[in-house]
Amino acid sequence: MKITWLGHAAFRIETAKATILLDPFLTHNPSFAGQDIKEATKGVTHILLTHGHGDHVGDTIQIAKETGASVLANADLSAWLGHRGVEKLEMAGTGGTVSFDGFTVTLTQAHHSSAQITEDGVSHSLGSANGLMMHFDGEMSVLHMGDTDIFTDMGLINELHQPDIGIVPVGDRFTMGGAVAALSCQRFFNFKQVIPCHYGTFGLLEQTPDKFVKGMEGSKTAVEVMKSGGSVSV
Repeated sequence: MKITWLGHAAFRIETAKATILLDPFLTHNPSFAGQDIKEATKGVTHILLTHGHGDHVGDTIQIAKETGASVLANADLSAWLGHRGVEKLEMAGTGGTVSFDGFTVTLTQAHHSSAQITEDGVSHSLGSANGLMMHFDGEMSVLHMGDTDIFTDMGLINELHQPDIGIVPVGDRFTMGGAVAALSCQRFFNFKQVIPCHYGTFGLLEQTPDKFVKGMEGSKTAVEVMKSGGSVSV
């Protein structure tokens, strides 16, 4: 399995049977600048979304139309995307699991919001905010926490799914900050490896993952700090 960070909360996961984009915020993503969108979206088979904010839905509609990728999102966000021309949709709700060829996705809880304001100035609620728990046939399992604060039921997510790799928001302001994110990983999960994200994109966020890295000191969990556009094989 190859995991590539595309900046912010956007990732590309390549397995033997699928090429998956998570929260593909690319075009207006300052931390994606200088990278090639065609290369980042080449061969994509699936797009998985944590919630409906613009910095996570990103280029989903265009990519789905160009590649024919299946899009998984909560039911309200799926309906919204369907009205905007996305044809291959897989809707789910918190706790629900969807099976694809070679992997499954379960929507887990996340403490956040999910909405967009349309051109007419109206705010539209787009369902729940979620994490993405991915189990791959014969490969490591991956939890993208989405945008979230710490919460004690993270322990139940770990008990139910035993994720090997955690993708963790650490930028503060709109999600956990680095120290709290490290606490969530150490107290509630048994990750083999964690990848920090959702930092440095905008001025309001923490610009580095340093607080997270410091908070993970002494842990048996490996911390993978990636450069935008960088990849790791697991």
